Amino acid sequence: MTILIAEDDPITLEALATCIEREGFATLRAPDGRAALEMWRLHQPDLLCLDIMMPGLDGYSLCRRVRESDREVPILFLSAKNQEIDIVAGLDLGADDFIRKPFTRHEVLARIRAALRRRIGTAPGSFSVGPLVIHPSRQCALRGGTSIELTPREISILRLLHQHRGEAVSRDAFFDTCWGSDYFPDSRTLDQHICVLRRKIEANPSDPDLILTVRSIGYRLGMSA
Repeated sequence: MTILIAEDDPITLEALATCIEREGFATLRAPDGRAALEMWRLHQPDLLCLDIMMPGLDGYSLCRRVRESDREVPILFLSAKNQEIDIVAGLDLGADDFIRKPFTRHEVLARIRAALRRRIGTAPGSFSVGPLVIHPSRQCALRGGTSIELTPREISILRLLHQHRGEAVSRDAFFDTCWGSDYFPDSRTLDQHICVLRRKIEANPSDPDLILTVRSIGYRLGMSA
């Protein structure tokens, strides 16, 4: 499998590429966003690791360009930007994960493996959540005649909630199923993904009726779902 790394800092780029290659992956190295876009078009890599603050074409813009034609390839952001608004902005654009700098080799490899497993293991069967019909193979949800684009992880979250209708799903269960057992969870990661998902599927995201918070446990589907 081939992983495209877009990073304008040459030391970080070299270190990240070396640790990924030692795990048996091939890498493509791009020093800026425009070079990464051309490499993606030419080589169609299996996963993208994108720095956010890059000259020419930043990571957000690059992610948007990729998602215009490819909703499936996993995209991980690499960034020192730790504000929740920055993370949510990336998830809104279709990124699968957000790796904060400085990061460890083990964390990066665990997140890459988890993202690749989700892509390979996405189940084809559709299922319903309230008024929505989720189509994993098309990476979307249909509400009447309206199509709502979803990422593989968002589909995984909805599938887990669907499988446990009437029950509260714990945070640990979400991380084990939707991120992988070797994932290093951040306390806000799940909440940020739920926030983005609610904005996509809830009629009123500030007063949700499909995905409900269960204090001190996690989340569950509402009665309408």
